[in-house]
Amino acid sequence: MAPDIKKKLHKFLVVNPELCTGCETCESVCSFVHDGEFNPINTRIHRIRIEPILNVALACQKCEDAPCIRSCPEKALEKNKDSSVVVNEEKCNGCGFCVRACNFGLMSLHLSSQKALVCDLCESMKEEFIDPDVGRKEPQCIIVCPKEAISLKNVVQIGEETRIEAAKKLFADLLEET
Repeated sequence: MAPDIKKKLHKFLVVNPELCTGCETCESVCSFVHDGEFNPINTRIHRIRIEPILNVALACQKCEDAPCIRSCPEKALEKNKDSSVVVNEEKCNGCGFCVRACNFGLMSLHLSSQKALVCDLCESMKEEFIDPDVGRKEPQCIIVCPKEAISLKNVVQIGEETRIEAAKKLFADLLEET
């Protein structure tokens, strides 16, 4: 069977751990553009600090057979056309099954509403925070990251970068000689 070439490539937030300082700016802007207040508890991107040397932020990994979606008894989670998991707040009852089911620990519940939170690449951000010069919703964490550590990449780009890094490691001695 031929692959569906019209299907969109999944895009992921990718964080370079060599650039990420753990400043929490991504978490703050995320909560602000969705809720109108700076509250990193209500973020959809999560900074992880592993002492003493690793800071990195993670967002939804867009699992093919997403455990969060499967676990929801209210059918409040689904994927949109870009494969982002979206929450139907009318259906979500805050049971937290999705939080427990996420293999990456990237689902959470909103502190006030107790509705599920997950990165949807800012599709659910408030209209009032859209940059009028851009005219569309776009991931705000990428825009405000002071170290430019966050980017949006599709699976083809990620694969290519992984192959390049692997080749550099394999041929490091040869590259040093030239």
